[in-house]
Amino acid sequence: MATFVLIHGGCTGGWSWETVVPLLEKRGHTVLAPDLPGMGEDKTPLKDVSLDYWARFVARLIKQQAEPVILVGRSRGGIVISRTAEFAVERIRALVYIAAMLVPNGETMGAVSDWVPRDTSFLVLSDDGLTLTIDREKAKAATFNTTPDDVAERLLSRFGPEPAASFTWPMHLTEERFGRIPRVYIETLRDRAIPIELQRLMQRRLPCRTVITMDTDHAAASSGPEELSAHLSAVSEYIR
Repeated sequence: MATFVLIHGGCTGGWSWETVVPLLEKRGHTVLAPDLPGMGEDKTPLKDVSLDYWARFVARLIKQQAEPVILVGRSRGGIVISRTAEFAVERIRALVYIAAMLVPNGETMGAVSDWVPRDTSFLVLSDDGLTLTIDREKAKAATFNTTPDDVAERLLSRFGPEPAASFTWPMHLTEERFGRIPRVYIETLRDRAIPIELQRLMQRRLPCRTVITMDTDHAAASSGPEELSAHLSAVSEYIR
């Protein structure tokens, strides 16, 4: 059995893993799905957060666990788990990216996102330029296109603001730390938010030990929770 730490994507919180957590626990795993500072129910002002702020928060959580963890990130959570590796390399068994931003050293999430031009109008910039929110209908079409409508609507009602700066934070990674940890990528074929073309371009720049393919939309935790939890559990068996 393993300890999983699940890091959510943009505009959401730890609640976005609500379907996966009980399935992993049923398999005997320990699972943590925290709200990043400023996200979900956490009241930290978004103006105070940064990539390193988030990564150090996750690193502290990891270091409190009884064993090295499997650190999982979905969507924007990918940049968080990559950076966390620099602060807690000895406490991470594997990094797992689920339709996630796998950003090379020296790049930003925004620059990498632009590798594949597409409609991102589901993200709405605030008047002061500090936060992003979603256009619910456009986000539903981009993110939940294979998720049941009632599930998608319920989840979208919980979305909140995201720091706009997350697209411009530069990534700082080293081979000595980040590069030592096995990487797994779970790609999502019917993804319209981070399309499969972009997922595979990122994998070419930063190859992963294992690539798993799911025939789901961007929100694999809601469109394929049983399959996703089975894949995550399997990772704990073959990466020691």
